[in-house]
Amino acid sequence: MKRSINRARRQLTGLALALALAGVAAPAAHAAPVTPAVPVAVSPAAGGHPDGSAGGSRTETPATRLTLPRPTGPHAVGRSVFPLADHGRPDPWVPASGDRRLMVTMDYPALPGPGPRARYAEPEEARLLAKGQSPSPGENVIRALSEARVHARTEAVPLPGRHPLVVLSPGFGMARFTLTTLAEDLASRGYVVALVDHAYESTGTLFPDGTVTTCAACEAADTPEELRRVTTGRGQDVSFLLDSLLGDRPAWRHAGMIDARHIGMAGHSIGGAAAVSAMAGDDRIRAGVNMDGTFQDPVPAGGLDGRPFMLLGADKHHRPATLDPSWDAAWSRLDGWKRWVTVRGAGHLWFSDAPVLVEQLGLPPEEGAELGADRTVALVRSYMAAFFDRHLRHRAAPLLDGPTPENPEVVFHRP
Repeated sequence: MKRSINRARRQLTGLALALALAGVAAPAAHAAPVTPAVPVAVSPAAGGHPDGSAGGSRTETPATRLTLPRPTGPHAVGRSVFPLADHGRPDPWVPASGDRRLMVTMDYPALPGPGPRARYAEPEEARLLAKGQSPSPGENVIRALSEARVHARTEAVPLPGRHPLVVLSPGFGMARFTLTTLAEDLASRGYVVALVDHAYESTGTLFPDGTVTTCAACEAADTPEELRRVTTGRGQDVSFLLDSLLGDRPAWRHAGMIDARHIGMAGHSIGGAAAVSAMAGDDRIRAGVNMDGTFQDPVPAGGLDGRPFMLLGADKHHRPATLDPSWDAAWSRLDGWKRWVTVRGAGHLWFSDAPVLVEQLGLPPEEGAELGADRTVALVRSYMAAFFDRHLRHRAAPLLDGPTPENPEVVFHRP
């Protein structure tokens, strides 16, 4: 039993990325392995050692400039950030803190124009992501993360019209901003995207009142029952988010641009698993994607009322009848349009911003993750956009019909 719990947590947690950024080995009970089996060369600007060690006596050098991939859609991207508090529900991990809280980033299609580009992460959030469980992460990495800018402009004028909404939930221990590369691309293609931080489930989330929550849940959720609580709790969070966006007094000033009839959800790791929990509890969510997450809360025995769902994962551990039997069980219960797609050479963290951060900061990649950042980003963006185009916009998406010579890394499974 203990071994199965540890395996689930290694797949679910995002602390592996924080530890990789800190340049230390991850404890097996908390994170996916990030040993430098395929070393990435360290540029003189990046600092650190080629073996990824902390190197306590190293000399610091100027921080690397972190540049996120440019969105590929035709529209400019705007960004809003705001908190939410569910006054009807106490926080499940730290009840004494009061109401369940979320931090939400909205990326949306915007009109072109001037304006400041938004931060990738607030400085304290960047420090906590880099620190992870290491007391002395490299200052170069912290500066690179905290000084990075995204392509979205703060409070840009929205593109007229109504647009489908996609909710994105990050991995366990990961902050919402680690899905920025995907979120900005979807927004540039005409989607409104809600990135959600679930309080006490990330390395660090800064709220406007100055409160910073860290990952209390990462220590508390150490049984299958507690891991299931994470996914079902996130399902409740997403339903509350939709209430807050679509109600008579919406929490977001641009909520009128959301097409409430066309809502989807996706997530990475436990955030992807939570898409099923959210869909099971809220029929407003019309389509979902799990990016490499173990299903702790199984697909209901009766399915999802015919709603479409895609499994998109790393080939090394999410092929049928391999390391994660929860995908085989989910596949048998999905009762609508469905796809099971894996990517050769991808790692667990490769469905977040991790490959971009690792490559540009000169850090060791996740063990077995051999696919380069540019190629990984292109594949994830393309297949995610194709899925939501097909099911939220009812457009043709031949990319989802099966293997293509242009994408030999992508494998379709029909068990």
